Formats: sequence, structure tokens, C-alpha cells
Amino acid sequence: GVEPEPAQAARALTGRGARGLVDGQEVLVGSPALLRERGLNDRELRESVAGIEQQARTAVLVACGDRAVGVLGIADPLKPEAREAIEGLRRLGLEPWMLTGDNERTAQAIASQAGIDKVAAQLLPQDKLEVIRRLQAAGHRVVMVGDGINDAPSLTQADVGIAIGTGTDIAIEAADVTLVRGDLRGLAQAVRLARATFRTIRQNLFWAFFYNLVAVPAAMAGLLHPVIAELAMAASSLTVVGNALRLRRGAI
Repeated sequence: GVEPEPAQAARALTGRGARGLVDGQEVLVGSPALLRERGLNDRELRESVAGIEQQARTAVLVACGDRAVGVLGIADPLKPEAREAIEGLRRLGLEPWMLTGDNERTAQAIASQAGIDKVAAQLLPQDKLEVIRRLQAAGHRVVMVGDGINDAPSLTQADVGIAIGTGTDIAIEAADVTLVRGDLRGLAQAVRLARATFRTIRQNLFWAFFYNLVAVPAAMAGLLHPVIAELAMAASSLTVVGNALRLRRGAI
């Protein structure tokens, strides 16, 4: 039966939370780091945060004016298909990493459930960006998968950015590929399709050049009848088109 008061002058604080005015008083909602910046870090508050993190939840603090008034425990349920999706990526030779703004305990708990070994936690958007740049500098090609506002810079920086279609518009705009469905198993399917498409392009280039390299010199030397040359070119086109159509039949 409690009606929430509308917030005025609300704005997001990138990677940390949000602020606004409620009934003329500043209200902060965000990470423990945000409240520490405001000098709100007493022992009772730290104990509440630690208790929530021990439950593999992310602590979100609420401050009103110059005092903390609440601590919320938030946990994103792991998608049922997440572990299967990770195993599918590993079978393709990819090494999954988890980059998250959540605290270390929550991140490790979720990563363990999903079967991910490499975890970087408590990252701001610029921190995720830096991790991707380091991997690229080490010679790795990086595929970034994200669905939130904070993922947009990383999606742009990665060699390939993949957005989840159920995510935010800004993530979809920043990504190179968008999975229309929220099913994470589509990641492995997208990689297989991309590899099959690239393989098909190389095969088609080979056959196109093969016909021309053999038939054109022979025709110029008068060793190939024009009708035979036309048939060879037609066969080249049919081979290329037929090979490309294999992708529609799921030849991945």
C-alpha cells in the first residue's frame, strides 16, 4: 500500500549506480564504492554488504541524504542453457572469459555454475575495455558478448561484438551481430555459421579462379572451342552457387 515518490533530476552514474531527488532530498542507489565516495562506510553497513555477498548476491546500497537507509541483495539467475553454451564454445576452440561489475564472490559463484574458469570481477565499463585491449595486444582475437549499456564500449572494441536481442538498444547498436533470441546456445551456432560461410567463400574463389586460369589461356591459344568455354563458365557459376546454397541446408 506504499506509493513510491517520483524522482526528479534522475541520472545514471556510469558503472556505479544512479542518483535523483526525492521530495527535495538526494537519493543514491548503487554499489558500495559509490557510497564510500560519499563517506558512508560504517561497520554495520560493511557487515550487511559482506552478508549479502556471502550469499553470492550483489549488494546494492540506498542512501538518502547523508545516511545509508538500505541494502538490497540482487542476483541474476543463471540461464538454464548457459553451461551448455559454454561447453559448445569450448568445443569450437574458444576460451570463455567472464567480465562483470559484480563483486568477486558473486562472480566466482556464477562462473562456477556456468563452467567458466577465467573471471574478472568488479569492473567498470572502462575496465572491461582495458581487459579486451590487453587480450588483443597479446595477439588474441576477441569476441565480446553483452546486452547492457555498460557493455557497449567493449562490444565496439572487440574484434566481433555480439549483442543479445533481448538486451538494451545501445548494446544492439554497438554490436556487429545480434542474436534475435535470448538463447545463449545461439553463440556457438553463430560461430559455426561464420566459419562455414568463410570456408565457402574461399572454396568459391578457388573454383572461380580455377576455371578461368585453365579455360581462358586455352581459349586464347585456340585449343578450346568457344562453346566448350561457355559451358565451362556456366559450370563455374553453377558450382559457386550450388556450394553457397549448402549453407541453407545446414552444412556447418
